[in-house]
Amino acid sequence: MYALISLLIVIVVSIVIVRIGAVALEMTGLSRDLATFQAQSAFSGVGFTTSESEHVVSHPVRRRIIRILMFVGSAGITSAMATLVLTFINQSPHEMGVRFFWLVVGLIIIFLFARSKLIDRGMRWLIKRALERFTSLRVYDFEHLLGLGKGYSIGEFEVRGKSWLHEKKLRELELDKEGIIVLAIYRKGKEGEMYIGAPRGDTLIKKGDRLICYGPEEAIRRLSMRLKGKKGDEEHEEAMKEEKIRREEEEREIERFEKLSKASPA
Repeated sequence: MYALISLLIVIVVSIVIVRIGAVALEMTGLSRDLATFQAQSAFSGVGFTTSESEHVVSHPVRRRIIRILMFVGSAGITSAMATLVLTFINQSPHEMGVRFFWLVVGLIIIFLFARSKLIDRGMRWLIKRALERFTSLRVYDFEHLLGLGKGYSIGEFEVRGKSWLHEKKLRELELDKEGIIVLAIYRKGKEGEMYIGAPRGDTLIKKGDRLICYGPEEAIRRLSMRLKGKKGDEEHEEAMKEEKIRREEEEREIERFEKLSKASPA
């Protein structure tokens, strides 16, 4: 029975370690989903060779976190397999049935524990506080900083040959008047892929470019589908009018907020 308890403890500890690793990766700037996926991959030793994984390991702090997760994960998986074998070895059919039953019950409890949103929030809070106090990791809450979930989004799309953007300079496009900012461009070449960060106004958009844009989610979606020609120009004009109206409403909201703030007692 001690082997069964040890197995369940190893599983719980493994879940906690993966959670710590995910929060640590998230604190370096990764999104929550990507951080969780990479932490689970590193701990389990799966080692997905994706562009996201390459992006993670190119960062020295993230690489160190991944290395620790891989080391601890190899020991944890070995311990789990050993205790699993000891749980059922040299047992009678009846004892094996009883232990299997308690193993299933324990796994269900652990599953509910891992899936609980309340426990997840509590663990994340404790882990963040501990990492902030005992490490030099810094929290980047991009979802809050960029207003994601409040109508704004970061979108990525590829420029096609018939795209309204094709063979135009950023300055000509006047995307800022649509409320859209081009954060970066990924461009393919003979020697691989080139990254153009914070592109300037004279940057020419080419076929095959992958644009990383920030702005209203719907505006980015429509821009990605816009085709060259008169219709595309008309859609651009319409998008600028909508953005002008949105900004006017935003300015009125700011004025109202400031008036209420001044009227409120200190």
